[in-house]
Parts: sequence; structure tokens; C-alpha cells
Amino acid sequence: MVLIASFWGVAHAGPASTGDAMDRFEEVLEMRIDEGLLSRDEVLPAIIVSVTPRYEVSEGWFAVRAIEVLNRSFGEGGLRLCEACMAPRAWVQEGSLAYQTGPISLEEVARLDEQTRGTAAAARSAIWIDETRSGVSAKFVDLRTGRILFAQNFDPMLIENKNSARMSTLSEELERRARGDSLTQAFVDLALYPGQHVSLDFTDQWGKTNANMTGVTLSAFDPVIGLGLNHYRRFDLLNVLVGAKVIVSLPTAVARAFSTDDVELLDPTLTAVGVVRVPLGRSNYGALVTASTNGEFGLGLSLLNIRLLPVIP
Repeated sequence: MVLIASFWGVAHAGPASTGDAMDRFEEVLEMRIDEGLLSRDEVLPAIIVSVTPRYEVSEGWFAVRAIEVLNRSFGEGGLRLCEACMAPRAWVQEGSLAYQTGPISLEEVARLDEQTRGTAAAARSAIWIDETRSGVSAKFVDLRTGRILFAQNFDPMLIENKNSARMSTLSEELERRARGDSLTQAFVDLALYPGQHVSLDFTDQWGKTNANMTGVTLSAFDPVIGLGLNHYRRFDLLNVLVGAKVIVSLPTAVARAFSTDDVELLDPTLTAVGVVRVPLGRSNYGALVTASTNGEFGLGLSLLNIRLLPVIP
């Protein structure tokens, strides 16, 4: 995975990728506004602190394109471009003279806005939009509280976003395990033709990508009235689950416990069942294939949640 990400990062690095990355920035920004995750009221009026190109060939258009994106997303009239924010700054007060260079603080941004805005309303947020090696980075910060309203890197294929989402998911999973919270799934297997296998599985997902499922099985047919363990592995192709169950036949086990003879009722003491489940689209149903050591081969359906009738809300 690291090699793939590195390959795409190199392939899409440089000024040629900036235009497409800016398109992705505009698309994501509009989605965040439409979803209500980023409000115009909490952003505007906004002061643009930095619009910095990385490459010389981008200098003629990068700032203009960034301002166009912001105008289309938030509307005209609410943006202020601070040309002094990234330049050396001199502050003269009674008894002191301060000369500052380098990155500007939020307090300095608010001070420059107060000195130059006239009778207009105070800026609510500060915006940084910079060209990076692989695309564009954007950051919106609330000037009153310092809260980050929006911060993200964009490249033409949104590879960085996908990697960030993957790492965020992994972090959430590690936190879940640290808390001891379970992530459980339940399956009702109904393989009825030509052989029969009916069971209820409860599993807990685990592993770096939650691709492993391990739990207990309650069996009704093949074997009749059985209790055992199961383990499955999810594969990316169609989200197929492949695994097996090892089930103890309770009637046979009880009969052997109270008899000195080699008793075998309906089933042997141990039965192993191989299972393949293929989810059907986004529904709660899956195609099911089972094969057991009892010589039973079955086709049927698997209900992919704890409700026996998934069609009922």
C-alpha cells in the first residue's frame, strides 16, 4: 500500500497537477457547505492571509484561481486579501518598536484587519491556500477562537484524502480495542438445497482492517442442535466472506457422556462446515454455499444482520 501511494504521489506531483487539485478543492468545499459542515456565516467575512504558489510557472494564475474558487463557494463581497500579512511587519507603540517576519499569528491578522477594514464588520476567519508538491492545501481558522474550521490537502486523485481516511479509520479501531468495545456481526445461515445447514453465528471483527471475524455458532441442522466456533475472512472482491465452523453435536456429546458405548445419534460429535457468503449488493442478504464433513452440500441465503426478517425496519 505504501508503494502504491508513493507511486501515485510521484506521478501526480508538480505544477501540472495543481489545476486538477484546485478543481477537487472546489468540489469538496461545495460539498462541505451543502452538507452543513462548513457554514458561510462562520467563515465570512474572511481575510485571505496567504495564497502562495510553490512553482514559478504557477505564479501568474494560482492566486486568481484560488480567489475564484472562494468567490464561487461563498459568494462575492465577503473576502479580503491581506497583502501585508506575509510581508515583514513593523509595530510602533508608545515606548516600543517591533519588527516581525515569518509566519503571522492570528492576533496579528486580527490587528491588521482592524486597522484597514474601516467601517466594515470584523473578519471572522483567516484563510491560507498554498500550492504543494502534489496539489493544494487549504486551511480556514476562526479568528475569534482559533478553531480550525476546515483543513485539508488536495491532489488530483484525492490519494492523500483516501490515505487520511484509512489512517483515521485505523486510529478509531485502535481506540475501540483499547476501550474494550466490541464490533459484532450476526448471520443467519439458511442453506436448504440439496443439503441442509441452518445456524446462527455471532462474530467479533478484528485485525488492522477488521477483515477477520471470529465467534460462536448455534446450529439447528447439520448438526442438529449444535454449539461451536467459527472464523471468517473478508476479501475485497465483492466483500466475500470465506471461513469455517467447528460444531459439537450436543445430543451426541451428552449421550456419550452418560454411556460407556460408542454412541452416535443423528450426527457425529464434531462437524466441520466450510462457508462462503457473497453479499447481494447493499442489501441484508447474501448468497450462501456450505459443505460439511457429514457429506452435506447446501445452497441458500444468509441474513447479514441480527434481524430474522431484514426487509422489516
